Amino acid sequence: MTHDNHDNSSAPKGASARRAVLFASVAAIGLAVAGAGLTNDGLSLPSWTTAAHAASVQTAPTGFADLVAKVKPAVISVRVKIDEPVAVSMRDNDGNNRMPEGMQKFFQQFGMPGMPSGPNGAPRKQIMLGEGSGFFISPDGYAVTNNHVVAHAENVQVTTDDGTTYKAKVIGTDPKTDLALIKVESNKTFPYVQFAEHEPRIGDWVVAVGNPFGLGGTVTAGIVSARGRDIGAGPYDDYIQIDAPINKGNSGGPAFNANGNVIGINTAIFSPSGGSVGIGFDIPAATAKMVVAQLKEHGFVNRAWLGVSIQPVTSDIADSLGLKTAEGAIVDQPQAGSPAAKAGIEAGDVITAVNGAPIKDARHLARKIGSMAPNTSIKLTLLRNGEVRTQDLVLGKMPNERQAKADTGSNGATNAMPHLGLTLAPAGDVAGAGGKGVAVVAVDPDGPAAASGFATGDVILDVGGHSVASNADVRKAIADAHEQGRHAVLMRVKTADATRFMALPLGKA
Repeated sequence: MTHDNHDNSSAPKGASARRAVLFASVAAIGLAVAGAGLTNDGLSLPSWTTAAHAASVQTAPTGFADLVAKVKPAVISVRVKIDEPVAVSMRDNDGNNRMPEGMQKFFQQFGMPGMPSGPNGAPRKQIMLGEGSGFFISPDGYAVTNNHVVAHAENVQVTTDDGTTYKAKVIGTDPKTDLALIKVESNKTFPYVQFAEHEPRIGDWVVAVGNPFGLGGTVTAGIVSARGRDIGAGPYDDYIQIDAPINKGNSGGPAFNANGNVIGINTAIFSPSGGSVGIGFDIPAATAKMVVAQLKEHGFVNRAWLGVSIQPVTSDIADSLGLKTAEGAIVDQPQAGSPAAKAGIEAGDVITAVNGAPIKDARHLARKIGSMAPNTSIKLTLLRNGEVRTQDLVLGKMPNERQAKADTGSNGATNAMPHLGLTLAPAGDVAGAGGKGVAVVAVDPDGPAAASGFATGDVILDVGGHSVASNADVRKAIADAHEQGRHAVLMRVKTADATRFMALPLGKA
């Protein structure tokens, strides 16, 4: 994935066609919108529309001219100047500004140019100019754009729809969601737009406004293609996918529903060539409202902290635990001194709900907790050893060096084998394995263990919820799983990187 690129007047030319994702970045160009909503006055609603949806149903407009006339004055062009070392791993091929956390891997995958260097090979400083998009959210000049548009900017200027240019300052940024709040330095009252109160539905109309290729305010239209997209940009990915064309320079621009309210902020596109192919990604309005409120109040975002390392519940893990569906987040390990540890959350617990709301997967839990404020009291629903429990706890404040992390890897295997494909030895007998568990000293490359991700050097700590210290312990735990009719057995494994759960498919007893 890539964020769509902004136009840099002094940046190197010739973006690689191999890149698959473009940031809509460095300077956020936006349009401010006066008023907050169009109505469906005079338009009849379908007979099948329920009363609950009547207020939010969007009927097909004959055109978007009236909507655009209302919202376009609130969208602004954002121009930035950056004076900093050119770091290849943090810029796209056009020399655009630093990418949001987690997106660098896409550019590494699809190629990077050589890094300009100064004397003795040190990174050379270069003045970078960029343009992006943004939009006013209040009459006193507060505006929203992308973090990657204004990050590390020496100065920021915005140009409104009438061509007037103003100086602006960065109030706060949030790299984890790629959002930034800026404020125009003026006593003038500006037209503005509001965030939508309801989430869009797949198929709803959407109108995107921005500054593609530095051409100035441009409008495109399409529909909401999908919701809940995870593009690997960060731990709180929950993007809205739209097919309204979004190109370089659209970063930070708003996407409107048919009522003229902002449903999302344009932030990234998928493209093999750099241009729009009808796959764009927007930060949802609900996320933006929460982040912007904290940026305005604190200049940064205070997120709640549960303090657990988690992974998704795969179908094999679900089977090994006797779950009917592969939902929830399994706790690899509670972090020392965290709210989870203090509340007695244990490795192997499956978190299935927060305050009664079901948790779909590990990333859903990360987003749920990340959207809350520190010191919030919550009730977790857990599955432990086949029993459903509830646990009250108070969330902490996320330490600055930490962020919620959900492991989205899958360790399932589909072919059941009559043997594990492992050679084991007590950990105490293997140098460097520690004193607990059973060490993996060899892995059959054709066995189910290898297919499930086991590697030489791993240490198996638990099998089926029971601590193991010998091969006999492992065999007994597996036999017990067979007797219970399990098709897989859950193991807690210490790897070179961390401790996690791995489900190993079982053959016939």
